[in-house]
Amino acid sequence: MPVLNVNGRRHEVAAADDAPLLYALRNDLQLNGPKYGCGLSQCGACTVLVDGQPVRSCVTSTGAVAGQEITTLEGLGTLEKPSRLQQAFIDEQAAQCGYCLNGMIMRAQALLTARPNPTENEVRLALDGNLCRCGVHNRIVRAVMRASREA
Repeated sequence: MPVLNVNGRRHEVAAADDAPLLYALRNDLQLNGPKYGCGLSQCGACTVLVDGQPVRSCVTSTGAVAGQEITTLEGLGTLEKPSRLQQAFIDEQAAQCGYCLNGMIMRAQALLTARPNPTENEVRLALDGNLCRCGVHNRIVRAVMRASREA
């Protein structure tokens, strides 16, 4: 049974080593931030941070990340106290259906950690691999830029 370090806590999960990390997070740990989108690493809805780097959890095996620090959307903030980035998404109303938000926020968090004051072009490039079907891309970019200014 793999031991995962998720959001600052150690968890022993029942998932097999070769099971997708997404399944362990959602099924074993009941973390619903990462979403099942395409299952092929193409949409980004399942993105989590592994040692600070964005990773597609639908194609990453649970065993491959055992012992590394995994951060999910739930690890960034709470309903009562959202992170600066989560609050910026709320303030900019950067959601419509919300399915892409997990991936967008996690990629943006990795960017802001590496580059606290990115340009708009850098934000767009960082989020380029994440798909949004609702068309709120401009609000998402504004939210990331707002979070960078409010640092």
